[in-house]
Amino acid sequence: MIQVLSPEESAARDRAAIAGGVPSRALMRCAGAAAAAIIAARYPRALRRGAVIYAGPGNNGGDAWVVAGALAASGVSVRVVTAGNPKAGGDAAAERDAARSQVRDVVTDAAHDGGDGSAGVVVDGLLGTGSSGGLRGQVADAARHIVAHRARGAMIVALDIPTGVDSMSGAVDPLAVRAHLTLTFGSMKRGLLIARGAAGEIAVLDIGLGIHGAGDGSAPALIDAAFVRAHVPAIRAEWHKGLRRRIAIIGGAPGMAGAAILAARAALASGVGLVRLFVASGNVPVVQTAEYGALAASWPETDQDVKEQIDEWADGVLLGPGLGTGPASRAVAERVLRKTRRPTVLDADALNLFAGRAAELGTLLAARPALVTPHPAEFARLAGMSTDEVLAQRFEVGSELARTLGAAVLLKGVPTIVTSPDGYRLVSAAGTPILAVGGSGDILSGMTATLLAQTSDPTAAAATGAWVHGRAAELAGPGVRGLTLDDVLRALPQAWRIEQAPMAYPVLAQLPNVGE
Repeated sequence: MIQVLSPEESAARDRAAIAGGVPSRALMRCAGAAAAAIIAARYPRALRRGAVIYAGPGNNGGDAWVVAGALAASGVSVRVVTAGNPKAGGDAAAERDAARSQVRDVVTDAAHDGGDGSAGVVVDGLLGTGSSGGLRGQVADAARHIVAHRARGAMIVALDIPTGVDSMSGAVDPLAVRAHLTLTFGSMKRGLLIARGAAGEIAVLDIGLGIHGAGDGSAPALIDAAFVRAHVPAIRAEWHKGLRRRIAIIGGAPGMAGAAILAARAALASGVGLVRLFVASGNVPVVQTAEYGALAASWPETDQDVKEQIDEWADGVLLGPGLGTGPASRAVAERVLRKTRRPTVLDADALNLFAGRAAELGTLLAARPALVTPHPAEFARLAGMSTDEVLAQRFEVGSELARTLGAAVLLKGVPTIVTSPDGYRLVSAAGTPILAVGGSGDILSGMTATLLAQTSDPTAAAATGAWVHGRAAELAGPGVRGLTLDDVLRALPQAWRIEQAPMAYPVLAQLPNVGE
């Protein structure tokens, strides 16, 4: 699978390849040539109106000069606008000099870019993944021109990362380029997965790093269809409902029956054999009517109730959807956790009940496969952090909590990060803003509870559930307005087919444009 890297990790992969005998200029030429090939294949009609290539002073600018030379050699009318001079004697300067034999129209100061704005394709090669801080000087001028080109209908292609997007944090400068397509080299960059609105469609391109691109294997990996296919158990022809497993969902406090209902619907749409909903007594007729495919009962009142109705019946437990945080909710949560040892998913209020008490929750979860699925605010409350701290450290922050709980941690968001107790990390970038509504997490919890009951593998259940959940949102689109979680549920049958369009070399991975 493709790795998701920080700027330092990405640079280390490049250095390792160079130290292993791959010339640095060869990497630059491979990157630029691969990008040019994708641009030519993707935008043949737009290229008839010509291309403007913005080249910065660093290696990203060198990549841009390779693109310019390749497009010009294929007959495209190319204009290059520079924003600073590359280092004399460096690879970028060498590629600039090589491309000048093909490119005649060069503007050497972005502030004086006098083009008429009629180009069909504009390539952003101003700043790469090593840049940080606000845009200024010629780079800021050039970024403004790219924004103007987009407003006039040009297709914007960013090389490695859009200028003005921080490749570590995903912070987006007010002057940042917003691309229709980002072609990133060798690996996925963290900032691209956070700043999806600026990146547009993303394609990871092979640039010849070879075995050096793998690093030491400690970086998080991007979940793809192949991983999901390998980890979702097939439902055999001879299976009956018991073999498809049974899950108990405990939630649905007064006024919050909908969360439990959504979780049950998602579980049933994800291949579970039987669902039993345990809700506040007044909600039993509500959930029985709304989801007649599930059994319904009131919250267990005694340890014996838990033993007989849940521990001896269910193959998995989902605790939390609409559970509430009052005294009765706390009592039922702690009773269920004390008296069951079934594979367990905790979501929503089941986590809020243990705010600041992660170690105590870890003790209760001991001796069972377990998964927690917080959004950033729930994570912050459980771990005793601020939400801003969680977001700033989203790729790392799950490790300590996973160790404390002895459970896999699925930190929801853009992107979603799954961390196992041993520190192994997976990233799901599937999904669209359709999921940014109340109830989305309840669907995900129902899906992961099904997978956990069927596999007893919390990390795989989290990763595959998150990817299919996001894929269903992508299939429910396009767009966001006018679509609801009902559309996501209706898309689940297609999402569970786990199909992915084949990718042609040099594309190693690709993500769709999302949002509006």
